[in-house]
This record gives sequence, C-alpha cells and structure tokens, in this order.
Amino acid sequence: MAAVTGTALPAEWIKTWEKSGKGEFLQLCRNLCEDTAVRGIQQALYELAYHVVKGNLKHDQACNVLNYIIEYRDDMPSILADVFCILDIETSCLEEKSKRDQFMQLVLACLYLVSDTILKERLDPDTLESLGLIKQSQQFNQKSVKIKTKLFYKQQKFNLLREENEGYAKLIAELGQDLSGSITSELILENIKSLIGCFNLDPNRVLDIILEVYECRPEYDEFFVPLIESYMYMCEPQTLCHILGFKFKFYQEPNGETPVSLYRVAAVLLQHNLIDLEDLYVHLLPGDNAILEDHKREIGEAKQIVRKLTMVVLSSEKTEEKEKEKEKEEEKTEKPPDNQKLGLLEAMLKIGDWQHAQSIMDQMPPFYATSHKSIAVALCQLLHVMIEPLYRRVGVPKGAKGTPVPALQNKRAFKQVENFEDLRKEVFNMLCYLGPHLSHDPILFAKVVRLGKAFMKEYQTDGNKQDDKEKMELLFSCLLSITDQVLLPSLSLMDCNACMSEELWGMFKTFPYQYRYRLYGQWKNETYNSHPLLVKVKAQTIDRAKYIMKRLTKENVKPSGRQIGKLSHSNPTILFDYILSQIQKYDNLITPVVDSLKYLTSLNYDVLAYCIIEALANPEKERMKHDDTTISSWLQSLASFCGAVFRKYPIELAGLLQYVANQLKAGKSFDLLILKEVVQKMAGIEITEEMTMEQLEAMTGGEQLKAEGGYFGQIRNTKKSSQRLKDALLDHDLALPLCLLMAQQRNGVIFQEGGEKHLKLVGKLYDQCHDTLVQFGGFLASNLSTEDYIKRVPSIDVLCNEFHTPHDAAFFLSRPMYAHHISSKYDELKKAEKGNKQQQKVHKYITSCELVMAPVHDAVISLHLPKVWDDISPQFYATFWSLTMYDLAVPHTSYEREVNKLRVQMKAIDDNQEMPPNKKKKEKERCTALQDKLLEEEKKQSEHVQRVLQRLKLEKDNWLLAKSTKNETITKFLQLCIFPRCIFSAIDAVYCARFVELVHQQKTPNFSTLLCYDRVFSDIIYTVASCTENEASRYGRFLCCMLETVTRWHSDRAIYEKECGNYPGFLTILRATGFDGGNKADQLDYENFRHVVHKWHYKLTKASVHCLETGEYTHIRNILIVLTKILPWYPKVVNLGQALERRVHKIYQEEKEKRPDLYALAMGYSGQLKSRKHCMVPENDFHHKDPPTRNTVPTAVQNGPGGGGGAGLPPSALTTNAAKLEESTAEETDKLKEKSQGAVKVINKAASTTPKVTTSNGNSSSNSKVVKEKEDKEKCGKEKEKEKKEKAPTATPEAKMLGKDGKEKPKEERANKEDKARDIKEKTPKSDKEKEKAKREEKLSKDEKSKIIVTNIESKSTIEKEREKEPSRERDVMKDMKTKENIRGGGGGGEKAPVAGSLKSPVPRSEASDCDREQKRRKVDSHCSPSHSSTVKDNLSELKDSSAKHYVNHSTPTLSKSKERELDKKDLDKSRERSREREKKEEKERKDRKRDHSNSDREVPQDSTKRRKEENGTTGSSKHSKSVSPSDSPRSNEKEKNKSKSSSKEKGDSIKVEKMEKSSSGSKKESRHDKEKSEKKEKRDSTGGKEEKKHHKSSDKHR
Repeated sequence: MAAVTGTALPAEWIKTWEKSGKGEFLQLCRNLCEDTAVRGIQQALYELAYHVVKGNLKHDQACNVLNYIIEYRDDMPSILADVFCILDIETSCLEEKSKRDQFMQLVLACLYLVSDTILKERLDPDTLESLGLIKQSQQFNQKSVKIKTKLFYKQQKFNLLREENEGYAKLIAELGQDLSGSITSELILENIKSLIGCFNLDPNRVLDIILEVYECRPEYDEFFVPLIESYMYMCEPQTLCHILGFKFKFYQEPNGETPVSLYRVAAVLLQHNLIDLEDLYVHLLPGDNAILEDHKREIGEAKQIVRKLTMVVLSSEKTEEKEKEKEKEEEKTEKPPDNQKLGLLEAMLKIGDWQHAQSIMDQMPPFYATSHKSIAVALCQLLHVMIEPLYRRVGVPKGAKGTPVPALQNKRAFKQVENFEDLRKEVFNMLCYLGPHLSHDPILFAKVVRLGKAFMKEYQTDGNKQDDKEKMELLFSCLLSITDQVLLPSLSLMDCNACMSEELWGMFKTFPYQYRYRLYGQWKNETYNSHPLLVKVKAQTIDRAKYIMKRLTKENVKPSGRQIGKLSHSNPTILFDYILSQIQKYDNLITPVVDSLKYLTSLNYDVLAYCIIEALANPEKERMKHDDTTISSWLQSLASFCGAVFRKYPIELAGLLQYVANQLKAGKSFDLLILKEVVQKMAGIEITEEMTMEQLEAMTGGEQLKAEGGYFGQIRNTKKSSQRLKDALLDHDLALPLCLLMAQQRNGVIFQEGGEKHLKLVGKLYDQCHDTLVQFGGFLASNLSTEDYIKRVPSIDVLCNEFHTPHDAAFFLSRPMYAHHISSKYDELKKAEKGNKQQQKVHKYITSCELVMAPVHDAVISLHLPKVWDDISPQFYATFWSLTMYDLAVPHTSYEREVNKLRVQMKAIDDNQEMPPNKKKKEKERCTALQDKLLEEEKKQSEHVQRVLQRLKLEKDNWLLAKSTKNETITKFLQLCIFPRCIFSAIDAVYCARFVELVHQQKTPNFSTLLCYDRVFSDIIYTVASCTENEASRYGRFLCCMLETVTRWHSDRAIYEKECGNYPGFLTILRATGFDGGNKADQLDYENFRHVVHKWHYKLTKASVHCLETGEYTHIRNILIVLTKILPWYPKVVNLGQALERRVHKIYQEEKEKRPDLYALAMGYSGQLKSRKHCMVPENDFHHKDPPTRNTVPTAVQNGPGGGGGAGLPPSALTTNAAKLEESTAEETDKLKEKSQGAVKVINKAASTTPKVTTSNGNSSSNSKVVKEKEDKEKCGKEKEKEKKEKAPTATPEAKMLGKDGKEKPKEERANKEDKARDIKEKTPKSDKEKEKAKREEKLSKDEKSKIIVTNIESKSTIEKEREKEPSRERDVMKDMKTKENIRGGGGGGEKAPVAGSLKSPVPRSEASDCDREQKRRKVDSHCSPSHSSTVKDNLSELKDSSAKHYVNHSTPTLSKSKERELDKKDLDKSRERSREREKKEEKERKDRKRDHSNSDREVPQDSTKRRKEENGTTGSSKHSKSVSPSDSPRSNEKEKNKSKSSSKEKGDSIKVEKMEKSSSGSKKESRHDKEKSEKKEKRDSTGGKEEKKHHKSSDKHR
C-alpha cells in the first residue's frame, strides 16, 4: 500500500497541501479522468483517503478536494464508493481504533457526494449502521439473504437436475476475463468444453451466455466471432438463429426497446455468414405488410397536409392555435413502436455490411428505410468512408484541407473506391437507395457534387478517346441519373442552403443546356410526387410563395427579394412556376419581380430560364385572345418579363433562342414576340412605327447618333447584355438560322399560319415577324465583328436561291457585309498608297467598291428573269439594294440638335450648385467626350457621303438601259426596287424617296422623274389594300417624303427651275427627235407642273375616298394610317380636304360601336386634319386653272414651243401623241424600233389628231361615235349656230369646262379599275355614265336657275324643266362618247385616261384610218383643249400605257363598251323621233345665230371672266362641286339621270328660253349657261366646215 501511495500522492504535496499540493493533486486527477481506464483515478483517491485515515490530512480538507473531483466524471460517486469499500474492509481489520474513526468521519463528511443506495451496495452492514444509513445491521442482513435466495436459487418453471451453477459462474469468469493478452478463442473453447462436461451444462444455454457476454464486450470481435464459429460445429445450424430470434422476441413487448448491442451482434454474425438473413428476418417485427401500410399512411398524411394548405380557410387565429396544440399532443403520445428490421439495418450499415443491408432495403417500399434519419445518417457515414480515397485524389478543391475519414476496421466491409469506374459500380447504387435523404448530410452532398465536377472535367478532355468513350458515356449517364434521383431531390429537402446550390451549379454548368433542362423538368414535374416528404415540401413552398407574392410591391422589393431568394435555394422550380403564373395574370408585377430576383444563385437563374420556356410552351394555353385578333396578354407579359430578366441577370440564353428557332421551324411565329423583347431590352434596339421624323433622321447617322437621338428610351448599359446575347447566338450557331427562319416565316404567316386566323391577327403576326427580323438583323449588323458576319452570311444568290429568302430580307442581311467589305478594302488601299488628296481617296473608294460589288452584280443576275436586265442593269439593282440612308445624306440637323442638347446639359451641370465637384467633373467629361464623338462621326459621315455621290456620278450612265421603253424601265424600277423596299422599314421608306430624288438630281439617262412620281401617286388603292398595319405606316412615310419633294418644287418657280428645269427627268418628249424644225427636248414648264401636282392630289383623294367607302377593315385602317402619315403635305387643296373630311366623319360615326380601333384612327385623323385647315388653299391658288385668253388663238398651234404662259402646251400635246403612238400598244412595237422615222411620222399625224389620241386603244368602232355625233348635232342645231359665233372668244371657258370633265374621268377610270379588282364588271359603265350625267346636270340646273331669274320668274318651273331636258339629253350623248373613249383608253393602258386633262375632249377619237375630214377640227382642238395639265397628264398616261398591260385585265372594258352601246342606242332612238320635228325650226335658227355672232363675241369674254370668279369661290361653283364629287356623285347621278329622262319632252321650250338668254347675256347669272352653250358650240364647231356638212347630211337622213 505504501508503495502505491508513493507513486500517486507524494508526501511533499501533503506537507505543502494548502500552498501547492492541493492544486497539483487536482491537476493529477483531472489528467487521470481524461483516460477511459478507471484504475489511475481509483489509486489517487485511495491514497488521498488513506492519508486522511493515517491522520496526515484533515477529513474536511479531503472532502473539499473531493467536492471538485466529483465533477470530473459521471461515474465518480461509484469510483469513490469502491475506494470507501476497500478502506472499510481494511480499517475494520485494524486494531487502531483512531484510524477507524478517521475513516468513519471521512465517509460521514462525503455522504452528500455519494448516494445512499450505492453505499448500501458496497459497505459492510455494521459500517452502515454506525453511519446511520440503516437502523439494524442484523435485520438488513436477513432481508438481503431472502432477496438473494429468491433471485438466484428459486427455480421458475423447470428444474435442471444435473446442472451445477458453479459451472455457469466459471463459464462467465472464463468469458469475462481480460482478453488483451495471449488468450485465444481455441484455448477458451477447450475450457468451455471442459466446463460443459464437468458441470453438465446445457450447450444452448452456454451459447446464449457467450452471446450475452459478446454483447457486453463488442470490441472483441476477433475473439468472439471465431469462438462462436468454432462452437457452432457442436450445435445444429439453426440453433444460433433461434437463440437470436428468442432474444429479439423478448423485446417485442409494447414499449420494449431492443438494445443496440443485440442488433450489432446479429449484424456481425450475418456479415460472417454464421446465420442466414432469411432465417433471422422472420423473427423480426414489424411485418412487411405493416411496413407497407405505414408507408401508405405517410403518403396519405402528406396529401392531407397538401389539401389543407391549398384550401382557402377563413378561420380565426384561435382555431389555428388549437390545431397546433392538438398536433403537439399527438406527437407526444404517439411514440413509434420499435422497428427491429430498421435497427438491424442500421447496425449492418455501421459495420459496412452493404450486401445484407441492401437485401433488407429491397424488402421495403422505396426510400422507406432511409426516410428514418438514423438509417440515412448511417448510410451517409458508410459513403463517406467509401469515397474517401477518390475524393482526396480528385475532389478536394485547391487550398482546402478537409478532415480525412478513417476506414472501417472491419475486414469484411466494402472496399473503398479508387477510380470513377468503381464509383459507378459501388457508390452510385448506394446513393440511389439514399435518394432525397442525402439532405441529412450536406458535406457528403458537396463531396458527391465535386466528384461529379471532376468527372465532367475528365469527360470533356478525355471523352473523345475511342477506347474510353463507351465507359465515359456510361458513367456520364449514371451521373445524370444520380443528379436526377438523389442530388436535386436532396436539395429540395435542405433548408435554404445557397452554398449547396452554387456547388451544384459548378457541376451543372458543365452539362449542355439540353441535359440541364431535362433534369429540371423531371425535378419539377415528377420528383415531387415520389416521396411524402417532397409532397409536403412542395405544398409548403407554394404556400410560402403565395404569402410573399401577395405582399410584393415596388416599395418592399428588398425584403421580399430576400424571402424569394431563401425559398428559391431549395425549391426553385415550384417557386418560379408560381411566380410566372402570377406574372401571366398581372403584368404590373413584372418590374417588382425582376428587381426582387437579385438574391438568386446561378443555378436558380438557370432554372428560371427553363421555367420560362416551359411556361411559353404550355400546350394548354391559347396564344390568341377569344376575339382571335390579338395575341394573348399572358404571352405578351411573359415576353416582356423575359426581356427584362435576361437583360438584368446573367442567365444563359441558348435554350430560349433555340426554342424560338424550333417554333419558327414548326411554322409558329407567335413566339417571335419573345425574341423581339429580348433583343430590345438586351441590345437596346427598338422597333416602333411611332418614330418621329427627328428620330428617323437620327437613325440615318452613325452609331453614336442613333444611340443618342434615335430611340425613345435612352440606351444605357447594354454593352454587357448585348455581348451575352451575341455570344449565345454565335456559340450555338443561331444567328443566321434565326434570320433565315424569320425571313421565310413572313410568308409562312400568310400561307401556312393564316388559313383559319382573322385577317387582323395575320397582319399583326406578319408585322411582328418582319419587325423582329429588322430588329434582329440590326443587332447582328451592329454587334458582330466583320469576320463573324462575313463568315456566317452567304452570298446573295445562295440566300435567295438555296435558302429561299425573300429578296428584300436577303439584301437587308447582306448590306452590312458589303459595307464592311468596302470599308476594309478601302482601308487596305489607303495603307498601300499613302496619298491624301481628295481625288486619290475617291478613286481608291471607287476601286474598292468595284472590287466588292462586282461579284454581287454577277450574283444578282440569277435573281430575276433575263428580260428584267434589258431595262435596268444589275449594277443599278445592286447599288439600290446595297446602299442605305447613311450613304446618301448626312443628318446635319440631328447632329446639331444632339450637340446642342449636350451643351445645354453641360451648362445645367455648371449651374447646379448642389452637385459635388467630383460628379460635376465626371459628368462634364462624359458630355464633352460624347460631343467630340458626335462631331467626329458627323465629319466621317460627310466624307463618306461625298465619296458615295462621286461613285454614283460615275456609275449612273450604265444604270438604266431602257431597251424596251422608259415606261417599262420605271415599272421595273418600282416593282423590283422601290415598292419592296419602301415597306421594309421606316428608314428604308425615307431611303426610297431620297433615292428617287437622287437619281433625278444625278440626271440619270433614261430615267423619267415625272413618270416615276406619277406612277407612285396615281393609283395607291391596290398598294394600300395589300399592306399590313405597319407596312401601311411605312408606305405612308414613303409617300410623305415623295410629296415633300414634289411640294418643294411646286412651292416656288425658282426652286423648280433650279432643281427640275433642265433635268432629263422632266422631259415630256420621251424620244427627242426633230419636230417643227427644232430638235431641242421639250421640258415641262412650271405651270404645267403645278397642274400635274394638282392631278396627283386629286388622284390621292380619289383613292382615299374609294378605300374609305369600301367598308373593308383593312382598306379603311390602312388608308387612315397612310393619310395620317402624309398629313404634312396632303391635302393642300380646300375642296379635296373637305371631301376627305366628310368621308372620315362618316367613318367615325359608323364605326363607333362596330370597330373601335377604326373609330379611334378616324377620330385621330379628323382632329389633325381640322388643325391643318389653315394650311389649305383654294384650287386656283394651287394651280392656275385658266390659261390667258391670248393663248387660245388657233395660230398658236403653229408657233411650236414659243409663246408666253401656256405656249408650251401644243408641243406637249403633240409629243404626248407621239409618245403614245410609239408606246401605247403591243401591236406597235415595230414602230418603236424605227425611232427616227416613226417619230417624224407620228408628230405629223399628231398635229392633225391631237384630241382624238387621248384614250383610244385602237379597237373602238368609229361608226357608233359618228352616229352619236350626228344625232347630237341634229338635236342641238340652234346651239351649234351660237357656238360658231362664239367660237374664238369662248375657247378658254371651254377649256376650263373640259378640264373639269377631264378631272372627272380619272374617277371613272379608277372606278373601273377597282371594280375589275372585285369582279363587279356590270357596275362600271353605269357608274361612269351616272357620274358624268350627274355632273353635267348639276351644272345645267344651276345655269337654268340663273336664266330663269333673268328672263321670267313666273315661268320658272316649266322653263327649268324644259331646259333641263334638252341639255341633259345633249350631255347624255356627249357623255356616252366620252365614256367610250375612257373605257377604250382604260382597256389599253390602265391609267391613260385619268392622266389626260386637256386631251379628254368630248369629241371621240377615231382610228388613224378614220378621219381626214376631222383633221382641221383636231388642229383647233389640240390648242383649245382645256387646262395646262392636260398635255402632261396625257403624256404621263401614255407612258403608263405600255406597262399597264402587266396589270390591267382587258375583259372589263369590252363589257362596258357593249353596255354603253346598248344605252346609247336607246337614247338615240328617242332623240331621233324628237329631232325630226324640230329639224325645220333649227335650220331657221342657225341663220339667226350667224347674224348674232358678232354680238356674242363681245359678250362672252366678260362672261368667262365672271365665270372664273364664281368658280373660284368655294360655294356654288360647278368646279367645286365636281372636285368634291368623289363622294356625292353616285347618289346624285341617279337622280339627275332620271330627271333628265323625264324632262326630255320639254326641250323645245328650253331652246326658246336660250334665245331670250342671249339678249340678256350681260348679267352675271347668265355666265354659267353661256359657258355651257359655248362648250357645246366649240365641241361641234371646232371640227370645221366638213363637220357642218356632215351634220346637215345626218339631219337630212333623219328627216
């Protein structure tokens, strides 16, 4: 004992106890307690107590120390009790009573440290009695003996006769000895055998005891397993299993808890194959059926929870609290019964026996086992061990240390994995059993993901080697499966772990997006239904998302964003699905939602992209609204959200772009809306039809000017986002395919998609497709490098012929390429020869253009038929399509405007006192830099434009070949160049107008500016009707720019003379050859040009009125859009403006309820039109209607081009005829070839036939016309005499009247055209007749009123009737002849008749063979024909004739002619009867009129001037009524026609009245009547003497 004392508690410590000994002893005890063995601390305590017993230390000092020591270990009271027990025995044997007393005092002092029960177990009963713990030691002894007897000696159910208890005691001692030495299981087995034999022990009970001891000593596997294995040779094989089964059965009582040690023993025995799992499995509870039911119940509960969460419960807070309390109580009472199968499974996993564990898990429902946390954690721990070597080698990130996981000591455990192949075979299978419950171990989750990342790295580098390829592919597919089944579901169950999300993205970003999206789809739509826990999580996520979204506003974006972020880390698919569903319903959520997404992880952004695509592709959603005319609002909202979110956050675009491409491939263009929004938001490129002219102008400048002044929103910070968009397009090769698909889809919209859809929707889709193409092409042009662009865009012929791209789109895509090419070539040449002279630079530029464009010129030849290139050269075609507004003009005003804005900004910055100096300086620097950039850009563009114009100057002579006719050339130019491009984009519309002007200014040979403008303005109905909404807007812009140019020329003679005077575009002779002794080309003079412009305005009015009256939605909408666009320059004439105003007023009254969009358009236009009324002028201010009187002298015909005011008329009239005869019909093509001879002949002929040439197409019959003329003249014999007398002086009024008629004729002809287009052939001739009759009869009725007032008020009614009848009959016949002429003209050349003003003389045109007898009349009429515009109009109309054959259907005119003839015959029959009666009277009256000739000569000029004054007034003038008549004529015509027929009997009276009128010709009110008379006279008398004879002959015949 002393020896021991020396080692633990030295005497020096006792001596210096209070100073240092106590502390050192406590430190010693603390150190000893850290060791698991109790021997050291027992010795120390024993020595301490022994010193007290010896008296070296006071018992209170010891007690004080023990007070500290007792806290060092939980089992310290038991250790202390053992020490007291030893001392009790020792001190009771000692004779020295003092030591015994010291011991007793020590124990008494320590009673509060050790419990009574422990002391009662350990100390002697006498000691207990003296300590006062028991009353009497004797009684205590008796009681303990009784209990022991009962416990150990009383037999329960059987009596083992031969067994001796001593044998079991020795057996336990044998098994319980210290096994750390050299004792082996064989030695012990021999001893056990001896004990069994010696003490007659039951071998089964011995086995049971061995198992019990093994349970208590689990660390000795190496000893017990061989022992049991050896022992089993003595027993039956089933014995061990049965014994274990009985042990498990013992714990199957209610609330029984099977000890872990038993599970472990069973697991080890199974692992060593000492028992079979099937044999043991039947002994375990619960049964498999019970487990299955339990699993089903869990699923049911989960669904119940989901139902509760999705139901709308309006319960009070109290009921909610009660429910929560109930749930808590249920949790307390329901303690789950012990599941022995799971306990055994856990033990197996802990010792690494995966094989048996797997077979147990296979017996259970999927993930049932791992849904218990202990199992999941055990499996995770096993996985940690298994992947450790591989993870250490490839998975640990750089710089990370990590804690190594020790391997299992069990030799039979699964071996660890060293490479990816082992990983696939062993670990992946285990992970699949773990499923979503990997969420219990985020560290293992991260390790698996890192291994996946390492594999993907290897896969991408070495995956191409042929031998490894199959293995790698297999591994990759397994990795995807693991991601789908384990990683993503586990992430869902993790509690908002952003790091795991980012870790997972590290692996995900190595997958192609197709795989990623497939995984997200599975995750979203299938994974959440696979497990009760996930079902609950889904419901909770939706519930939480609803809560957040209800409270999300612009004001609380940050806190709500954080909540969304937290929720999204684990369950992004569910959350985004809900958010997107809300955005589709409420588009005002877009901005706050986009702002609140800033706390998402990279993985979440990628999932968001997938969710957006899934929402877009939802087959259950209709892409159209119920009215089938507009795109659904959900799609518009989603598209808008797409644009915003992809711009703001770094989300991968490839999937979305591919989706749009796939939709286009499938022929669906709705989803282009998304692409449009994405490009607009990410690249800042807007496409809108609402651009102001200032913005448009800015868009024609450089990139900087575009950004500053070209868009509505200020384009800022799009550099990064546009770079991302560009990279996505290039990386996935989507740039060109998208362009081509869009270009092809434009027509697909109409022919494939459009079948069932509403016309309005088809137009919208077409516009959307086209706008997106323009926008996307613009993005590529401005963002792709030259190399990228050229590498991707094929040549123009390949685009058009192989890819079937429409030509306008193909050139649109190729244009930037040409510009890049030319500029790079130009730079090369500049570097090669360094000469700074302007001339040299221009020469180099032209050289580079030739080099680049030569292949293009060759390529375009294949785009059209060879015939096309007879008129325009491929060079001209390519030049037109390859240039842009940037090349033609510098927008100086735009540059100035933007620079001024910056200056104002800088001034504002200077004046701002509050701005900090640093910021001031920065802002000023920014503005200065921008200003410098703009000025530099302007200078660069100016130089560029100069070079381009030089190039065009050199090229222009080869542009237009005009091998057929100029008319044909213009047709092809408009058809192949202007019309396709002017509706392509707003800038192209402006470009087309400016290009026409440029070609004119360049004095391009064979280009007739007049013809070109005339063809553009003359009939816009078909063009307007075939446009979509946006195209109509662009077409309107084009017309606006064209009108702007025309208006500028019209406004001032000086400008006209300067810009058009000597230009070949304004030649009225289309083939200038000698005539009348001079071979100088005839230019259109200023006055005649004004007439032409008026005609164009009139044409526009007529077309507009027609469109407005059709009732067709498209016609009305488009014409209103066009009219709104051209409002600055049209209408300029008051009466045309009024006609439009009336129609528009009618539209918005009719459409208010029916079609609100048309109503809105009409209201808008009407308001703007009213506001521009002050800009309109009366017609005679717009152009002089009456030429000066001196020009009417017949001799002017011989004067040629000389003479004042309108002296240029006769030549132009002649040239018109010349041109017509050269070009009008296909039959005369031979004449075209014989240029010089043909022209001379034609001009001579023209001198004699001017008026008749007007509209004939060479197939009208002269006989019917002659008959009509005769009849007419017979009826109106008296008036003819008057007309003879008034002939010379009344030429001008007649011209005026005919001019009016001439204006009416275009209406008729247009009506013909429109009717043809609709195939309503019958109405045409009638409406023409009715219109003319109506107009004439209106005039007559007014004239008659004035006559009646002057002559006799009382006889007013009867005289008026009579007068109406006769003139109306005359007019009917006259009109019939005119309409025939018009119709024939229309048949030959579409727009001939409308163009003619002066040449629409009432005298019918006969064939060339017809009338030598009428040559004189023609000579006179060629001069006396109406207004100045006539000649040019005719000229232009004839130019059109040749091309009109392409467009006009010839059948209609013939029908209208035959109908007219029938009507004419009826009229003639009636007139014949009456004319015979009056013939005698008329002869007498003619003689009288001859006498009165001189008087009327004097009177008429005065009358004519009066008439002019009256007609210039806006009210009551016949001229005005006619110009307005496009609207009124149809109704009034019929009434007037009927009136004229009914009043035919009273013609005789009207003649008498006319005589009376003559006598009072001085009065103003007679003027109109006189004018009409004079017209009639001139019509007849101008034909000369031969006509007179002819009339006499015809009247004789009638008699």
